[in-house]
This record gives sequence, C-alpha cells and structure tokens, in this order.
Amino acid sequence: MKQFYTLFLLFVIHCTFGQTNQKQYDYFVQFNGNQLSKKVNIADILNHPLIAKYKDGKTNLDLSKYATLFQLDQKATIHGNFTDSIPYYQVTIPIKSKEAVKQFIIEQNTNNKNTDSVEVPTISDFGKYAVFTPKNQTKSFAWNDNYLVIVELTKKYTPKYTYPVVEQDSVSVQEPYQESTSGTATTTTNSDDAKEIEDYAATSNTEYEKAQADFNLSQARKLSLFIKSLFENGFVAPDSDKINAAADISSWLNYSSAMSTINSAYNSFSQFATYNRFFPAQNNFGNLVKGVGLDFYFDTDNARIQEVIEYAEPMAATVEKITNRKINKNIFDYFPDQKPLGYMSYHINTRAALENFPSLTAELFQNPKLLREDITIVTDLVSTIVDEEATATLFDGDLSLFLYNTKEIEVTKKSYEYGENYEEIETEKKIKKNIPLFSVVFTSTHPTFGDKLIQLGVRKKFLIQNGNTYQVVGSEEYGTIFIKKEKDVVIVSNTGDYFGTGKGSFAKEVKKALKKNYMYGNLNLAALTTAYDTEIKTNETESKKIKRMAEQFTAVVIESPKKLVDNKLIFEFRLNAAKSDKNIILQMLDLAEELGK
Repeated sequence: MKQFYTLFLLFVIHCTFGQTNQKQYDYFVQFNGNQLSKKVNIADILNHPLIAKYKDGKTNLDLSKYATLFQLDQKATIHGNFTDSIPYYQVTIPIKSKEAVKQFIIEQNTNNKNTDSVEVPTISDFGKYAVFTPKNQTKSFAWNDNYLVIVELTKKYTPKYTYPVVEQDSVSVQEPYQESTSGTATTTTNSDDAKEIEDYAATSNTEYEKAQADFNLSQARKLSLFIKSLFENGFVAPDSDKINAAADISSWLNYSSAMSTINSAYNSFSQFATYNRFFPAQNNFGNLVKGVGLDFYFDTDNARIQEVIEYAEPMAATVEKITNRKINKNIFDYFPDQKPLGYMSYHINTRAALENFPSLTAELFQNPKLLREDITIVTDLVSTIVDEEATATLFDGDLSLFLYNTKEIEVTKKSYEYGENYEEIETEKKIKKNIPLFSVVFTSTHPTFGDKLIQLGVRKKFLIQNGNTYQVVGSEEYGTIFIKKEKDVVIVSNTGDYFGTGKGSFAKEVKKALKKNYMYGNLNLAALTTAYDTEIKTNETESKKIKRMAEQFTAVVIESPKKLVDNKLIFEFRLNAAKSDKNIILQMLDLAEELGK
C-alpha cells in the first residue's frame, strides 16, 4: 500500500512538473548563450580585469572557473510557478562534465579543510543523475551528464492554529460571607496559573515544532520525487513559447499570476475590509494583459532593452486605437530648428481612450458579487454624462518635451536668522545657480477652455500677463516660467530662444520617426555631458571622466511603435555607442575600469 501511494504521488508530481514545450510557467528567464556567444566571447567577459580583481579581494569571487564548468554558449534558464499547488523555482544550466560538477560541489562544500575533522558533503548517485542537498537548506542540486539543475519548493510552513499566550492582571474579588463547612478548601495561586501557562506554551511549541518537522519532511519527499521525475526518463530542458530566441537574454512574467501574489498579500487583511469582495480579481487582469516580457540585446554599437506587453485580443485592438493617432501638425511649429540636448514626443488618441474606458472598466471589475448588468449601469451612466469627443479636445493627445541647454542665473534667496535678543531677522543673499532651459508643448483644440483657464489664473494672481505670454508668479528661481497659447497649441517654458518654424532638420527627423512610433525620445549624451562640464565648472578629474563618457556613448533613444505585433506592444530603450570595435558589454566594463582608477 505504501508503494502504491508513493507511485501515485510520483505520478501527480510528474503531471504537475512534467516538462513539455507547451508548459506555461508563471515566470521564465532564458540566457541565450548560443546567441550572445556569436557576438562576444563570454570567457572574455568573465576574465575581464574589472571582474578578475574580485578574485583576490574580500569577496573571493572567481567567475572565470564557471567558464570551465558550464556550457556558456548554450541556453540556461530560470523558471518557476508561484501559483501552482506546489510552488517552486528551477535553475537549469548546461554543463561540460558530470564528474567536474561533482568535484566542484565537493570542493565548495567541504568544511574544516586541512584539519583532522574534515567534513565532505554527501552526494547521492542514482546512476542517471546525482543529487546534493546542503544541510539546513531546502534546495537541491541535481545533475546528469549534460545539465545541472538547482530546484527548491518555495512553499513555507504556516501553522493551522496559533496559540497566543495572553497575560492578565490578577483581579481581587470579594466573596460574600458564608459559614465554613467541613472539608478541605482548594486554593489557586498565581504561581499555579503561571505554571499552567508555561506548560501550555511548552505544549504549543512542541506541537508547532513537530508540525513544522512533518511539513519539512513532506517537502523533502516531494522534492526528491520531483527531481526523480525530471531525470528518470531522460532530462528535457525546459522551454517556453513566450521566450524570444533572438534576444541575448529573454524573460517573461505571467501578469495574472503576478497579480495573484499581490492579492494573496492583501487577503490577510481582507477580513477587515467591507468591500474587498467587489475589487478586481487577478483573473480579470489576465483578461486584459497576458504577460510582460523583457528582452536584452548586446551588440557592438548599442545595447537595447525591449519591454514587451502582450494583451488579450480585445484589449490589443483597443490599445492599437489609442496609439494610432494622427498628429496635430501645428505642434511642430514650436520644435527647435536644431537638435536639443534631449526631447520626448508622445502622441495618443485620447478620444479612443475615453470611448473605450467604460468597457475596460466593466471587464476589469467582473466579479461574482456584481452582476454584469449592474456594472453596465454605471459605465453607461459615465459614458452618457461624459462627452468623449468634447472631453478629448481638452488634451488631444500630442505632448512634446524639450531640454535645450543649461544656463547660469542669479537668484535672490531669503533666509532667516536670530539676533542677540532672539528676534527674527530676514536676510537676502544673491546666489548663482544652473537651471535647465526647457519647454513643454501640447495641443488642446477646445475653443474656450484653455483661454478661460489662463484668465482664471490672472484673476487669482497666479499669472501675470506680459504681452502674449503669462508669467507664473514665484517661478524666478527656475528661470521665470511662462505660459503661451497660440490657436490650439499650449507652451510652458522658461525660455523663448529656441522656438523654430517647424521646417528645420530636427523637426523633419522627428516627423519621420513619429510615422512609425507613437512615442519617440532622444537624449544626446555627448552634448549633455559637454554642457554639464562647461556650466557646472567641474574639477580636472571630474572633467576628464565626463569627457571620457561623452567619447564612449552618443545617445539614449526611447521609442514605441504604433502598431502591435501579435497583440504585443513594444517599448524600447537603446544606448548607442560611439565606437564599434568590440561588444558593448566589454566597452562598458572598460569604461567602468577606467573611471574607477
């Protein structure tokens, strides 16, 4: 009978963790060594002088030895489930030799070396695979001829019952007088109560420790069966169709599962909340967003990070409507003629967002406690009260931000001191400070709201009219910020020296980029570092470091395409290098080493 239950449990474990390409995980990270090794020798990274110096330091971290142990030109993965009935994580690394891993583990885990009481770790060899579980740890190392697997069941022991010990002050109670009768009276003293509480606490601790030990033993058995299910019939490396094989490092997070962990944390307090039953459930989020991925690329001329958001099909159609906006061309009239230090231009269809907001809200708040008909009453009321077309004209969806330069200004600062008789004395001091010269430009096609809002600011003395501009009161410390509105374009800025005609080379460059992207930005690192070095007046050492950075990297580029591919919205962050003589990872290590001297 015991053998039957063991086999049955093994079958359940195998069904739960059985490795197939169709298996969906809560998270999955894959290091595509086969892809990255085409661009750079990974051993060169591990042996770089900046990393090698930690070998002999206090950290005693020698990463180069892993190059002889692992197949770094193959795929390595980290994956797991935290919503499964048996939550776990697993690290899978391709290796060069089973025996080499064994010797490495023995070397790293042997205690009391060079003494008479040397302790060698116990490794269980099952023929097809070997297993090592460190003492007082819940994770295990298992490996065969090709792969090393590190696995741990992450469920923690939670006692079913708690036994709080509550101390109470003794209360004196006066008994009514009554004649004594024959017999022996039993007297309870404070010491008896204390002993009873102590015995109860000892019993509770014993029960707790036994329950925890039973739980740990059960987890150890499950882990052993799990490892057996991985290797007994031939190990199959985990895979996921959510991973981008073209990236150097690719990762994926199931959004619904991630929300469940937040809900689990909230559940401990939910008993005190009256309306928690009406909040969105994690599966509702999954109906909108399937998951989020991060892909990393390391080339010779740039490093890229792509955030990939995969939407459910109805949500994807809505998002594409929002990102596909026809830009109001008037906004380009206020673009500078020459490329500024940095800029960001963002364009969304606010009308589409407002029109789809009620349906998205209804989808998000689907709940057994709320009928769909109940939700639609609210969403219909909102859509009736709110005129999406009129509301969208308040802010059409075009927004551009510019950082032109930096400038040194003189400002008056007030401070307060106390005299000999402790009277408050106000003093003024003029100081010089550097401020960024910037502007924020956006469109608003509402015929009257913008003008009326500005006039309200004038009446309330927040704004002072100066010709066709309106100065923000009290903004002198930031270079005198002003507001300007011309037709359907609103400008907030602290300089009027950089507005162009919209026909310069810079405006043409941005227009071209915005044909494909709803968001595009660029930070000119070379120009920014030069401006910083000039205006801040750094010392010679800092100046050299700043110039060195400007020589290494040219720009940071941010972009996000209008169109979704396979219901996926992509947000890209790219660091461009000035040189392309070696992989950008080695370039960054070289720079860090040089700046650290």
